[in-house]
Amino acid sequence: MFHYEFVFIHPFADGNGRMARLWQTILLAEWNPVFRYLPIESSIHVYQSDYYAAIAQCHSMGHSNLFIEFMLEKISDSLDLVLKQASTANDFASSYVLRLLSVMEPGIPYTAAQMLSMLELKSKETLRKHYINPALDSGLIIMGLPDKPTSRNQTYIKK
Repeated sequence: MFHYEFVFIHPFADGNGRMARLWQTILLAEWNPVFRYLPIESSIHVYQSDYYAAIAQCHSMGHSNLFIEFMLEKISDSLDLVLKQASTANDFASSYVLRLLSVMEPGIPYTAAQMLSMLELKSKETLRKHYINPALDSGLIIMGLPDKPTSRNQTYIKK
């Protein structure tokens, strides 16, 4: 609603749409931090002519319903895109992470050398890239020494 009203009052000679989109992102991110990472601006850019058409129609109709529907659709499209991208990334990583989790016991610290042995791997880089980092990023394991992420004595603990 703020977005449309800001564009409607047109306080600046130029940049009102950009400023309205910026404030929309800030307000939504204050409400829920997930909105900081949604590419809503990109979705609007792709449908820029529809964006301006919705604004113009709302000006002539005297209410913002059409614009609100347009923005909700673009927010939904952005959410769908992010979820699809995350799902694709998780599908790739999940088989490795699931294998790692299957050899770890919760609450027990494991060194990289122990993990290499349990998983029957030879490469520390493969272990780090495909197993440890995705599991850390997903919050499924934690570092035993979080203040020293590159320590030779680092251990990893299954939650």
